[in-house]
Amino acid sequence: MTARAADRARYDRATAHLDAPLAIVDLDAFDANADDLVRRAAGKPIRVASKSVRCRALLERVLAKDGFAGIMSFTLAESLWLARSGFDDILLAYPSADRTGYAELAADPKLAAAVTVMIDDPAQLKLIDDARDGGREVIRVCLELDTSLKLLGGRVRVGARRSPLHSPGQIADMARAAARLPGFKVVGIMAYEGHIAGVGDAIAGRPVRSRAVRLMQATARRELAERRAEVVRAVRAVVPDLEFVNGGGTGSVQHTAVEDAVTEIGAGSGLYVPRLFDNYTSFSGRPSALFAQPVVRRPGVGVVTVLGGGYPASGAAGPDRLPVPYLPEGLKYDPQEGPGEVQTPLLGSPADDLLLGDKVWFRHAKAGELCERFDALHLIEGDAVTATVPTYRGEGHTFL
Repeated sequence: MTARAADRARYDRATAHLDAPLAIVDLDAFDANADDLVRRAAGKPIRVASKSVRCRALLERVLAKDGFAGIMSFTLAESLWLARSGFDDILLAYPSADRTGYAELAADPKLAAAVTVMIDDPAQLKLIDDARDGGREVIRVCLELDTSLKLLGGRVRVGARRSPLHSPGQIADMARAAARLPGFKVVGIMAYEGHIAGVGDAIAGRPVRSRAVRLMQATARRELAERRAEVVRAVRAVVPDLEFVNGGGTGSVQHTAVEDAVTEIGAGSGLYVPRLFDNYTSFSGRPSALFAQPVVRRPGVGVVTVLGGGYPASGAAGPDRLPVPYLPEGLKYDPQEGPGEVQTPLLGSPADDLLLGDKVWFRHAKAGELCERFDALHLIEGDAVTATVPTYRGEGHTFL
């Protein structure tokens, strides 16, 4: 029996009393992935990206482990909710225009101490100030650096379009603008290198493209390490008591950790290991988060139909954004239909061994987005469900 077949047997036994659709997290794999992230971070604390987890119980679990400290959130409303739930170190990783949320933040000393917000434009400071509604608490702010690689005098850009602050001078000017305003305190810098951390460099069946990605990433790492160090020096000249410099991502943990300028690593997808993180030479993980759909039809030889399953991930549309049939091994989509909103035909010889009601296990393309489809995660240890915990959705929250 292969390791994957053994996992399928465990998951089927553990959930035999539960009807699909359902979602699980294999805690043995989850914990092993967490340990691997800590190993790769080489002593630097890991700030957990909540968008890649979207479950308070699992955020608590991972933050209880040595090597993890703090949350990287994705909306202001989520940040305030987490702070009210007892989390005390939350970095909002994206700028917000949530005026109501800013008013709440500025009025509550506990929230203001727990939450750091992201800025990359003086206009954001004005928006926050105008939203205070009488609140006098000091707002902690983090500056975001654009990590993109610019070549040929800027005519070629590689990387996500995030912050407009690219040079040390630009980000130092932003630090001065924030430091001059009463009611604000610059506490950190964030620089997420998505073109390194979030792009696989070992693409199945694409050796030439894979080599090109590795070359690009090696060039980008060298350029960013030098520029990030200059940026930190420039900002510390304005804000000597800077608290943190956040960098990295699941795919680049060990590379970012060696930079002296970086004090902490951001990561989250490496806990669940969705399918987009299969294509890396620098690390491998164990898929821990899966969802199951029930067989509801047997249209013919070599074909079964499962309920639903059409859960595409965000990003540029393409086959790599689709969930993938995982267990039993050997199933694939009908190319004329793909995964559907209410039904999904699956092709392959394993279909002939599946009965009505049997579970087919899938992996989502991205990590936490799976939790937007399910209100609970069944936590598996060995071959038993040992707990069932709500996702954000299960607690009544869809923050974005």
